[in-house]
Amino acid sequence: GLGYVGLPLAAEAVSAGLRVVGLDVNERVVTGLNAGTSHVDDLSDQDVAAMLRGGFTATTDPARLASARTIVICVPTPLSPEGGPDLGAVTSAARAIAAHLSPGTLVILESTTYPGTTEEVVRPLLEESGLVAGSDFHLAFSPERIDPGNTTFGVANTPKVVGGLTEACGAAAADFYGRFVDTVVRTRGTREAEMAKLLENTYRHVNIALVNEMAIFCQELGVDLWDAIGAAATKPFGFQAFYPGPGVGGHCIPIDPNYLSYKVRTLGYPFRFVELAQEINGRMPAYVTQRAQELLNEAGLALSRSRVLLLGVTYKADIADQRESPARPVAAKLAAKGATLCYHDPHVESWEVDGVRVPRVEDLDRALAEADLTVLLTDHAEYRPKRLAEYARLLLDTRGVLRRSTEA
Repeated sequence: GLGYVGLPLAAEAVSAGLRVVGLDVNERVVTGLNAGTSHVDDLSDQDVAAMLRGGFTATTDPARLASARTIVICVPTPLSPEGGPDLGAVTSAARAIAAHLSPGTLVILESTTYPGTTEEVVRPLLEESGLVAGSDFHLAFSPERIDPGNTTFGVANTPKVVGGLTEACGAAAADFYGRFVDTVVRTRGTREAEMAKLLENTYRHVNIALVNEMAIFCQELGVDLWDAIGAAATKPFGFQAFYPGPGVGGHCIPIDPNYLSYKVRTLGYPFRFVELAQEINGRMPAYVTQRAQELLNEAGLALSRSRVLLLGVTYKADIADQRESPARPVAAKLAAKGATLCYHDPHVESWEVDGVRVPRVEDLDRALAEADLTVLLTDHAEYRPKRLAEYARLLLDTRGVLRRSTEA
């Protein structure tokens, strides 16, 4: 898998002097990489060119697995239509590896999943090769910790959690990552490593839901929640700031906690914290639509006859990644109420909602001045407080940008 996890990992391994082959089923991605073109935010074309100079090649041929001494599975793990885990890409990768697995190979799963997947799902598939995990080959789990757009923490300086099927498996995986990651953290086994990833993201999911719910009632109480959060964040212990928004996006927060909830339900009871957080975060697009309608009503305008400008349609600031972005459900709800939509995003050239193309504006200042209402959904750096305050006729700020310095 050569996506937002696999490609940066490959780049770091190449820079450490390892011989790296990237396997992906997407022929367009493979062709582009071999031509020096990046398709992920965190790596430039120059970075890919450096990888190629370092000996990296990309391929769609699973036969190349036979010559690998270490194989890292970095494929997507989305939710199924029923809301449970979809391990189709993981099982396909495991079967491809089993067909070419050599004795002594180290196999590591990085794809986020529920506790028990490495041992209960991946291991049996790999052992269809006739080799036994823990004796004929090493098997481990190491959760990815890639944060797209983060210029401070990358593969090398983010601690790497590793859990092996056996002590020897864990040691082999720790030795591998230790060649290009500064800090390796060992867990007792694969299940603990799998749980660590879900704990990280469930923690964020629940705390984001907390401030999202607070944002709703603080609006009615006349409380500036961003100011309150800023005050609380001055406490040097016992508090970590989380901020409200129009919903949650990306691959991790809207999806990963559901894997844990799924596993808990197999025990016969619900994981109430996760399910409540999902409910709260899931209703934020509807709340944004409600607030938009209220602001227009206060200005004597009807949403059904208004031109609404959406600022930012990616799931987080200053990247092009649109996965699970709350901008899409917000746009769908506004359109369903008759609003005429347009959008601006410096990272997205074209955008569709429910199969309908939303017009993209080029002149931001003019668009701000012409829109009946501007809804700021993603706080890209281009959306400076002073600019928004000067040009927008009516603004719904879901990210607290205007509460930052208006000098910027």
